[in-house]
Amino acid sequence: MSTESLETYLARTYFLDTDHPAIQAWVEQTTSTAQTDVEKAIALFNATRDDIFYNPYHVDFTPQFFKASNTLERGRSFCVAKAILYATGLRVVGIPSRLGFADVRNHLSSQRLLDLMKSDVFTYHGYTELYLNGKWRKATPTFNTSLCHKINIPVLDFDGENDALFHAYTNDGQRHMEYIHYHEPSDDFHITSLLNAWKKHYPHFFGNNTYSQIHGNFEKELLEDRRLNS
Repeated sequence: MSTESLETYLARTYFLDTDHPAIQAWVEQTTSTAQTDVEKAIALFNATRDDIFYNPYHVDFTPQFFKASNTLERGRSFCVAKAILYATGLRVVGIPSRLGFADVRNHLSSQRLLDLMKSDVFTYHGYTELYLNGKWRKATPTFNTSLCHKINIPVLDFDGENDALFHAYTNDGQRHMEYIHYHEPSDDFHITSLLNAWKKHYPHFFGNNTYSQIHGNFEKELLEDRRLNS
């Protein structure tokens, strides 16, 4: 792929606000000891995964919610917003990035969340694709390490060489995540595409913006589910 064709994957956008002072400071601090692009990519992956706690609740359907700088400020979010943040950090250090989306069947979500969604299929799960050493690679900085340890799922690491997608099984052999369908990757976040998919699969969330009004402690729910099922 030519350098010219990669320029679009380095651009600043409304959602990937690479010039925001907080983003710039976060990237500088995160990559301060990294020398190579691979080291920078790994450092930014780890920081996005662990410094931004995974929380599928408190999701706002407004555009500003998905801006990378707002995710960084909140310190918690869900897969799509975390993927946008990681892609933004990569662009700051000159690594081309884009957004990937997939429909996944989640075998280990909390029962409360499954009941709210009325489905175990999470449509438009977000991850990041980055261009390293002449190849696009997939990386999923979604579940923070502390959450993984508590609910006994493998921590997802990225080595800069291989795709880092959700593990199919937990540490004790239970089904975890199943990829059903991949959508076309995109150089920017298109909120309309996401909302249209959600409205199709979860129409009950869009009456008076219902889902954004739901609060909960996802980690606590998972631990309680496991206690009851043990």
